[in-house]
Amino acid sequence: MHKKHILLLYITEVSGHHTASCAIEKALHLVSNSVTTLNINAFRFTSPLTEKITNKIYTTVIKRTPKLWDLLYDNRKFKKKIERIKKHVDWINSQKIKKLIEEFNPNAVVCTQAYPCSMVSMYKKIYKNSLPLFAVLTDFAPHAYWFYENVDYYICPHEKIADRIIKEGIPPEKVKPFGIPHDPDFRINLNRKTICQHFLLDERKPTILIMGGGQGLGPIKSIVRSLEKLHFIIQVLIVTGTNKKLFLDLKKKARQSKHKIVVFGYTNKISELMSISDVIITKPGGITTSEALTKQLPIIIIKPIPGQEANNTLFLTQEKAAIKVEKPENIHSIITDLFEHPEKKEALQQACKRLSKPSAAIDTAKFILENCR
Repeated sequence: MHKKHILLLYITEVSGHHTASCAIEKALHLVSNSVTTLNINAFRFTSPLTEKITNKIYTTVIKRTPKLWDLLYDNRKFKKKIERIKKHVDWINSQKIKKLIEEFNPNAVVCTQAYPCSMVSMYKKIYKNSLPLFAVLTDFAPHAYWFYENVDYYICPHEKIADRIIKEGIPPEKVKPFGIPHDPDFRINLNRKTICQHFLLDERKPTILIMGGGQGLGPIKSIVRSLEKLHFIIQVLIVTGTNKKLFLDLKKKARQSKHKIVVFGYTNKISELMSISDVIITKPGGITTSEALTKQLPIIIIKPIPGQEANNTLFLTQEKAAIKVEKPENIHSIITDLFEHPEKKEALQQACKRLSKPSAAIDTAKFILENCR
């Protein structure tokens, strides 16, 4: 059997796009012994300086002026205004991508973010190349920057999202609702007792998982303060990602809490933490929420940023798999309600089960290999 070469492109190291590309890469190797993969940060590869500047601006805007991001995200008028500039940038980047493609000689290219997808599309157009291009959406809504004439297939989160993509003029046979690819290991049922023993936790106590994405964003401190108002004792697991200051601050607060609080930095133990949790309070990133859906873990969303997080929130709440809370100080009353009325928590779990796509990465990998050049 001939070895197949798959090129995976994402942007930003600490991001859902990277997590998704790693999940697909892992699944490709699980599915086939005859595959070679190359997983590249396309932004860093084409414009390392621009990547640093853009990431800094994005983080600043999200933290300080999220409404500005709302004006730019999926803004078709803005997209039209910058179309000429964007095509010029894509043309320049396609020259750099050409060298990469010639050296690696892939049988397919998989993009988990729209930026590399546009440059590969431009490359295919300029060089009349029929290299299969797979666009993999990592949020529960398609935005305008995903749609290019030379994309062969769209992998999307759900059948309802597939309908939206088809309405954009994409042929139905090109749209595959396999789900948002996340680590295939999330499908494995883990033993709660064993994990609790490992983390020195009580398996009988209610356990709340708090996450703020890879960068530990969101009102996590306010959430912790609200949980102090609970009239019953719980265990709190907090993942702060790369936010070292938050990690140290919460470590201090943990010593003063009436609850047992365990603080994690950037960790690869998310599957274990979700497996022993009763509820997750989180930013609604596509990957995190897909993982929670697979674990059938009720989701509470706090203050989603405009754009992709707001869209994810809308989809998940409409499907009854998540609860949106406007004010972090109200978290304790929501948690109290869920534990005093188990049927509400059960309803959330059932909705999560209905929406979940546990084999998203495996199904995506199989489809890519079946439709390689």
